Amino acid sequence: MNSGSQTATAWPPMQSRLPGVVWPAVPGQKGLLLAALLTQLEQSQWWPTPAIEQAQMRQLGVLIEHARTHSRFHAERLAEFRPDQARCLREWLPAIPVMRREDLQKRRADIDCGWLPSEHGELSLAQSTGSTGEPVAVRRSGLNGLIWMAMTLREHLWQQRDFSQSLAVVRAQLAEEDKARHGISWTDWGAPVNHLFASGPSHGMNLQTDIQRQAEWLRRIMPAYLLTYPNNLSALLDLAEADADRLAGMTRLIQVRTIGETLHEALRERCRRVLGVGIADLYSTQEVGVIAIECPQGGGYHVMAEGVVIELLRDDGQPCAVGESGRIIVTDLHNFATPLIRYDLGDLAVADGPCACGRGLPKIRRILGRQRNLLQLPDGRRFWPLVGAFGYREIAPVRQYQIIQRSLDRVTLRLAVERPLSVGEEEALAEKLVEFLGHRFAVDFDYCTPTIPRGPGGKFEDFICEIRAGD
Repeated sequence: MNSGSQTATAWPPMQSRLPGVVWPAVPGQKGLLLAALLTQLEQSQWWPTPAIEQAQMRQLGVLIEHARTHSRFHAERLAEFRPDQARCLREWLPAIPVMRREDLQKRRADIDCGWLPSEHGELSLAQSTGSTGEPVAVRRSGLNGLIWMAMTLREHLWQQRDFSQSLAVVRAQLAEEDKARHGISWTDWGAPVNHLFASGPSHGMNLQTDIQRQAEWLRRIMPAYLLTYPNNLSALLDLAEADADRLAGMTRLIQVRTIGETLHEALRERCRRVLGVGIADLYSTQEVGVIAIECPQGGGYHVMAEGVVIELLRDDGQPCAVGESGRIIVTDLHNFATPLIRYDLGDLAVADGPCACGRGLPKIRRILGRQRNLLQLPDGRRFWPLVGAFGYREIAPVRQYQIIQRSLDRVTLRLAVERPLSVGEEEALAEKLVEFLGHRFAVDFDYCTPTIPRGPGGKFEDFICEIRAGD
């Protein structure tokens, strides 16, 4: 197993933590651990896929034995599991039952392990935002945090970001409300970057801040990088398109980074057209950490296979073929506190094949969103609707939209608009929506002022299905 002829990722200058030494840099303890992990990640990303799977299998075997010994839930669930009866990871996994979100909600005390190695560090509680209406919490150790930071640094390095530049972050629960109205600033990018590298300033603003105030703030700080949610980026692009002066705060942008919500291709294209920069998307969850990051050469998302095992399963439980969409089942290879082994995240994604970049890391073509939000048709078909390409602003002055399926024959188009719409505009929007959904739904209109409310944790879903099993 070696990196072959691939070129190693160039690292920016390290930051020394040893008094009297500036070069060669000597990082602090956590920086040294991160450097050791990054060195291994630089090599393992180029391994052939079978070699990566063998390494995952070894780590999963250790985790399973720990979970069977120290977790009541896993002792029951894995009692019949016999690792010696399978030759490879793909034979192991189907022999393990899938964990459901409700398992984590109702039986977390049984899932938690009564003991874990002290070397894994202090425990903390990670809680999901509950955007699905089903919040969960897991215990995570210092080891989990270290791996999260390493994967975050890998993403920075893959994207070749210039740490000397400034970073702006607009996200939920960032600061106290009184501070968030004006934004807050730090001298560096913070962890994990600052453990290993020197960096420029960063600035933060709460996601709930009015979009006009966000634009004024961006115009004042002129960041090189912007991290925010896709829906918030869309609102900023609306302002930029309506008023060229609003672009002043984003003319120095090198790249936009998106998190937390489904990113549609239409938004990528729009960001490139309006701002002249691309988007790098990150797929992560509070329960697991960084799951997949975008390939800088080949497009799509590479799974962080050194930290997680990802399966994409069809409705019949079989693995998805290339181009098929399925449920994301994740195994966190290093959580020995609340083991998540074959955990159903509730998300959907499209499977992909080998990447043109040459990395052996598994590939996801596209993240679709929540499984519960599949469109349901009267004939029983269910699929992910292409609402992200819905050209609402070509028809009417719509700032924001959300589509809610209430029944098998009726949807609601929830809108935030710049002015009241005419009957003709409503009819045109309804006709366009029906065309995109592929079925002659009755369309109701619901208007929100000034914006459509976000879900728990500040996340926004552009399509919501309220039909539940058995309805």
